[in-house]
Parts: sequence; structure tokens; C-alpha cells
Amino acid sequence: MRLYLLLLLIIAVRVNAQDIPATAYKYAWCGGINSCQFCSIDLNLDGIPDLLIFDRHGNRKLTFINNGTQDSVDYRYAPEYAALLPEMHDWVITADYNCDGKMDVFTYGVGGVRVFRNTSAGGLSFHLQTDLLESYYYSGYVGILVTPVDYPAIADIDGDGDLDLLTFFGLGSYVEYHKNFSKEHFGNCDSLDFRLNDHCWGKFKESEGGNHILLNAPCPYLSSSMVTATPERSSQKHTGSTLLATDVNGDGITDLILGDVDFPNLIQLINGGTRDSALMVSQDSLFPSYDRTVRLNSFPAMSFVDVDNDGVKDLVVSPFDPNYYISENKKSVWFYKNTGSNTQPHFVFQTDTFFQSEMLDFGTGSAPALADLDRDSLIDLVVGNYGYYDSSRLESGVLHSYYTSSLAWLKNSGTATEPRFELITADLAGASRLNLHALSPTVYDLNNDGYQDILCGTEDGSLVFFPGRGDSAGGPVFGAAQFNYQKINGGPFGVPQLFDLDRDGLPDLVVGQQNGTIRYFRNTGTKGNPVFTWMADSLGKVDVTNHTLSYWGYCAPFFFRDRSNHTWLLAGSDEGRMHLYTGIDGNLGGRFHPVDSLYELIGIPKDTLRIGWRSAGVLGNFTSTGYFDLISGNFSGGLNYFTKGKVPGIKTLEPNPSALRLKVYPNPAGEEFRMEIVSRSPLAGNKNPEVIPVKPVNLRMINLFGMEKLTLRGYTPGMPVSVSAVPEGMYILEAKLPGYSNSLKAKVIVRRK
Repeated sequence: MRLYLLLLLIIAVRVNAQDIPATAYKYAWCGGINSCQFCSIDLNLDGIPDLLIFDRHGNRKLTFINNGTQDSVDYRYAPEYAALLPEMHDWVITADYNCDGKMDVFTYGVGGVRVFRNTSAGGLSFHLQTDLLESYYYSGYVGILVTPVDYPAIADIDGDGDLDLLTFFGLGSYVEYHKNFSKEHFGNCDSLDFRLNDHCWGKFKESEGGNHILLNAPCPYLSSSMVTATPERSSQKHTGSTLLATDVNGDGITDLILGDVDFPNLIQLINGGTRDSALMVSQDSLFPSYDRTVRLNSFPAMSFVDVDNDGVKDLVVSPFDPNYYISENKKSVWFYKNTGSNTQPHFVFQTDTFFQSEMLDFGTGSAPALADLDRDSLIDLVVGNYGYYDSSRLESGVLHSYYTSSLAWLKNSGTATEPRFELITADLAGASRLNLHALSPTVYDLNNDGYQDILCGTEDGSLVFFPGRGDSAGGPVFGAAQFNYQKINGGPFGVPQLFDLDRDGLPDLVVGQQNGTIRYFRNTGTKGNPVFTWMADSLGKVDVTNHTLSYWGYCAPFFFRDRSNHTWLLAGSDEGRMHLYTGIDGNLGGRFHPVDSLYELIGIPKDTLRIGWRSAGVLGNFTSTGYFDLISGNFSGGLNYFTKGKVPGIKTLEPNPSALRLKVYPNPAGEEFRMEIVSRSPLAGNKNPEVIPVKPVNLRMINLFGMEKLTLRGYTPGMPVSVSAVPEGMYILEAKLPGYSNSLKAKVIVRRK
């Protein structure tokens, strides 16, 4: 059995400060990533290809400067370049169509392809070349149909020096070949002169509603002529595919790698025809079959780009599914290093958390809250989420995926004017055991016992209460979760906040709603015994819904007071815009006044406030700059940190081996087992041992006679270990952590059924 390495991500992080210590995550505050396309482009015009990561969950542009270190993935997060790139949505491909050495941008338009020509000279700039890329169909020019659920291939298919285009016919199962006649008509490659050259490129067909490939399929068109061809009636309905066109066997002819909606695998098709007449002659549905096969829910898309500065393009795979709650979100960027060449690649799996493992990434739908959980007078962060991806099943041709929500604790271990955070746990209060969705926390000592309590909104509109019970080893302890708190209905996807809105000394309750408004519950109880009484369904007449983009607003309210004790409202939204309101004090029954001055409160340029879908933010006085700091979550699951001062680092956990042990499962093992490193005593509030994220370790299995039977270097805990070639018996598993002289050991039994 092949050794498959599945990287276990407990929490990922990313950073945008320049001088973060070596123990910090590299890209801590980038906002997380879910469904990405990796694109090469020179951002700072130094002649070294930099990196654009486009996350279609939020249409987010993440820009990284390449430090240019040979044979190394070495980048610096540089968000200032994102604003200089053209607006993109759904998908993006960078390619030099006019052969001027600068990457142009192809992205989705309305039912087709938009093209931006790279006009950079003294700085990065682009010109809209066409809002709808056209091709000569049958008897005239029309826009090339590319749907938002199709990822076309843009490459030199026929080897004549200009870029051609492959895409599935919108209502069929065949690939159209749009040949660029720039070379033929103008003698150069700087034009976009496309014509439909082949209705059924490669002579294969994809099955309706599935991803099965039929080779040598008859083309259901009446003529092969690109001018007179007319499509026959067909019941085939195409639902979405991703394409990567490149030569994979070194024969000089373009082959194809194909992904399909609702399916986790990629299919490699080998072209046995010619440059002018493609014919797919073989397929590999376990691509790459010579290494770890891609199994990525859902709908993997491929990026062919040199990310490690060795001059050879590598393969990066990430989900493409536009559905919000379908795809993997914590191990969703797979990196395969190309140890071959650009025309005869050999892809070797490296990691399934590429860039994610250097970011704060809480799966999908991050929602931060402020709280001093450990009572050290420093404000910590509690972060909820919609959930981490758990599993999927295909039923009646429809993919269903499952997620589990949790709470994370980022402890502030800095000072009152220079914060620094440590990720202590990704499962505070053992919330993941509840199998809920969309936990959105607010923290307050509601029962006045000196310990912070947590109140969470959920997907179904009910509230869940985690009572604080004390401290253990410097961490908070929580009692059993109480469901349907005070029978309050906050509305679906409710985002609660406890805040003394009427200034009577008691915390009131506001809940942001899916419909974009805010429900208000006044505290009519007493200190330590709150009673929340409904007052309004649309507090302040706030509605953050952008009805031109969505039916929903997903309001995430955060009330706060400035140094003059004036009350403000910050409200996140579905479209990602952070709304700011004044006119609140003495006006709880009236209409709050919207203002566009958030960037002034933070002390940063206006165009730098780019967050992503489902924004949810908190403001705090973490530094001595005189301005607020904004920490915001988004649908991609990470956090952004906006400040006029220094961006704080995120300290990694440096485990003490004496406090750790190995967890091996299943044990006894048959064909394979997994190993994790866990704490000897569970973290406060979680009865289960806490999994400790560590760097790759060296593993070996020794039998009772001291003979070594298995050795693995660079093993990442959580990945399967194949023991199919190991004889039955009892063994000692030894894990050597980097930087420590002692090893962790555990007993492993290998037993066949």
C-alpha cells in the first residue's frame, strides 16, 4: 500500500508585520483561505515572479512578494498590491497573451471572460482590454460562454506562439477549442482573435451528472466546419469542470487534467493525436497515480505555477465549488512539487495545507470576540466559526458535506500597549463535541462570580451558554453547555453581543440577524441574574443587506465606546463591508446614523479595509497610538488585523515533551495507523486530550528484539502510516521531535484480520 500523508491542521495562521519573531506564524493575519487559485505575476516589477492567491470565497486577492530564494517557498505578505489589481470574481488566470513579458489577467465576466492587459511601467497597472472575450461561432463573433462554475484552460494548444482557449460547451459534455489566429492573421501574438476550431476537442465526452470519461466519443455536431457547424439536440447537461492544459509526457502535444463538480479527484487525459487534431487515448482517474492521489472535496481546480523558485512549474490544487458549505476548508490547498520538467512533470506531494499552515485559519466563517479569559488584565480573543470540514457523502448524485463548529482561544501574552497572542486551543470549552454550526461568541461575567461566561449564537437561531467555572493551570474552566438560553430566538445565524446599551450598569443583549437587522433584548434583571426582555427586531433601523448582491445581510454587530464615552456601532455584513453608525446614545428607539469614517478611527488609508464575505469585527485599544485596532473575521475563516501601530505576532506553541504523549489509532493496526501528539492532561474545559500542532517529526518502529522495521523522516502527525509490509507483532513507535533530545514512545500492535 502506498504511504499517504494527510496533514492534520488544528489551527493555521498568517502575518503581515515585517519583524515578527521566528517563533511566529509567517502570514498570521491574512484572513485565511478556502478555495484558491494560485497565479504568478510580478507585483513590484523587480523581474521576479510574485504570487497572487485568489480565494473565490469572498473574491479575495492576497498578494505576496517573492524574496527569490533559490529552491525555496519564500514570500512576504504584501497586501498593498491587492488594490492595484483589477477587480476579479469567481476565477482568475494570469497569462501573457501579448508576449510582452508581463502577465495579463483573465477573469470571469458576465457569462464569459474579461481580459485586463498589463500596462505596468513605473508601477503596477492594468487596462480593460475586453469586457467579453469573443470568438467566431458559426457565422459571426459572439462572447465565449464560460460559466462561473467552469475554469477554462488558457494555453498555447497548437504550439504556434499565441494563447488559445479550451472550455466546456455550456450545455454539453464536450470541450470546445477556440483557436487564436493572432499569429496567422497579424504575424504576432498581441491580439485576441479567436475562432471556434473544434466542437469536440480531444474526441472525449464527460458523462451527464458525473465525472466518467468516454474516449473516442462521436461528436454530436452536424459538421466539423467551424463556420457552418450547428449543434444537434442533446440531453447532455454540463454542470461545471476545471481544466489544466499542459504537456504531461514530453511529446510536445497538449494533454489535459480535468476536475469535476461534486467529485474529489482529478482525471488525466493523454493526447495521442496531433497539435492540430487532438485525440485522447488514455485516462488516469487517480491522478497523480504515482504519488498521493488528489482526493479533495469538492471540485478541485489546478494551478500550474513555480512556487519554490526552481524554474519548474509546480502543481497547487484547491476546491473550486461555489457552494458555501460543500468544500474542505482546513486542508484545502495541496502542493505537489514538480521534480520533473515543465513539459514532462513529475508531481510529488508535499502538503495539503500549503500557506494555510502559516495562517490563522479557523475553517469557515470566523467570528472574533474580546475577553480577558485568564484574568491577567490583558484582552484576549475568542474566535467562533461556522465550522471545520468533517466529511462528505454523495447521495443521488448530490454531494452533502458536514462541518463542526468550535471556539478558539488566542491568549494575549504581550503588554497593555504591545499585544502578542498565543493560540492556546482550537476547542475552547469542548464546543466541538456539541456538533453545532455557526458558533458566534460574546463573553461577559453574567452571573457575577468573577469568571467569564460565553454566550454563542448558532445557525438555528438559538443561544448556547457556557458558564465559567474557574481556572485550571492558568486556563479557564467551563461548565456543561446550556442550550436554548432563556428561550431567546436570535434568528438564524445570530451574532450576539452583550453590551450595556442603555447605561444602567447591566449588560443588554443585541443579536445580529441573517436578514441584516439587529434584535434588541434589554436586561430587566439584576446584577448576576440577567433577564433579557425583547424590545425591538430592528434596532436603530439598521439593515446591512446589499440587495443588489444578496437576499441576506448577515449582520455582525459590535457596539463600543470611544474615549469621550460616545457609543458607536460597527456592523459586519454578507458583502464584507464594515458599516459604522453614530447617533445611538438617547436614540435607541430611533434611526442610527451611518458614517464612512471607520478608517479614521483606525488611522489607516481607506482603501486598505479589504476583508471578504461575512465580515465580523471587533475594535479595541491594544496599543498607545490613540487609535482603535480592528480585528475582523470573514467567510474564509481567518482574521485580519488593521492598526496604525505594529501588527502583533502570533506565538507558536513550543511543546514540552514531558507534558506530551503519543496517541496511536487504530491500535491494533491492520494496514495503516495514524499518530498524533497530545497533552497528557486535557486543556481546561475539554475532557479529551488536546492535540498539539507540531512541526514534522521523525518516526521509527522497532520490534522487541531492537530491530528497526519502519522509518519515516518528516512525518506530519495525523497522516496515515502504512504498515502493510510490516509483519504482525508488537512494536515500539518512537517519535523524535525537532529540537529535543528525548523521544516520545508508544506501543503499537500490528494484527491482520
